[in-house]
Amino acid sequence: MPNPFAMKNLRIGICVYGIAAIAYGITDLVWGEFDPSDQPLQAWGDHVPGATIFAYIAAIWLVVAGAALLWRGSRRFAASSLAVLYGIFVLFPLPRFYTAPHFLGYRAAVYIGVLGSVCQEIVLFIAALIVWKSLSGPDSLSHRAALIARWTFGLCSVDFGLGHLTATETVVPLIPKWIPLGASFWAELTGIAFVLAGLAIISGIQDVLAARLLGLMLLVFSALALAPLIIFFPHAHGSWGANAYNLTAVGAAWIVAEWRDGQRQLVQHEQSASSVKPSLAEVG
Repeated sequence: MPNPFAMKNLRIGICVYGIAAIAYGITDLVWGEFDPSDQPLQAWGDHVPGATIFAYIAAIWLVVAGAALLWRGSRRFAASSLAVLYGIFVLFPLPRFYTAPHFLGYRAAVYIGVLGSVCQEIVLFIAALIVWKSLSGPDSLSHRAALIARWTFGLCSVDFGLGHLTATETVVPLIPKWIPLGASFWAELTGIAFVLAGLAIISGIQDVLAARLLGLMLLVFSALALAPLIIFFPHAHGSWGANAYNLTAVGAAWIVAEWRDGQRQLVQHEQSASSVKPSLAEVG
């Protein structure tokens, strides 16, 4: 049976995740293409057959599934639909594992960066999968599947952090100059925070808190670094797409936090119930 605690807890994360999916789809619908920064279909070539049609289909898919996710009755179907779509998005940047080192050099930072673009979609896929399976019956996430999901999400966070630490020059321009202590300091600090959050999620030690803080940090990114892009570059698809993606990632992090919190509550409930049974037998 589904975890009743997970079903009860998955509220804020789902709400943010669903609204962000709608926004993500609207940006693609308005521009009639995939966002090159977060949905790099062009990695497969400059002229992918049917790319525009696929972009419109995916955009409508995101809007409909995101809206359906906000309604309890259609939530499971919406989550499964988003899991399929984000699973497809994971494939978009894969050719860059070959092309990026060819042009930028065979360096660890290049591979970490390409892996980060893949992980960007993986974390969204995992969140959709968690919601889908948390609302399922007998086919809910097994212990092994839950462990793989947690480890994968955590490793993605670690890669994001390594990306900040090995390619600080790409993060620094996004940090407002008015923030004290310098942009390099914050780029490195957030990189460390990503790594620590990932390790906490992997180990299961303070993982709920780590996932919540991870989502909060991403939300701060949106407010300070990404939202201003809309003001300065209002006609750029990337400005809107980056904000929509980042908000989806916020929802994904909070879904993981709420899911893990629900798992812990279920274990505590089962332990409490098992400890009561001997006492009732003794009374009888």
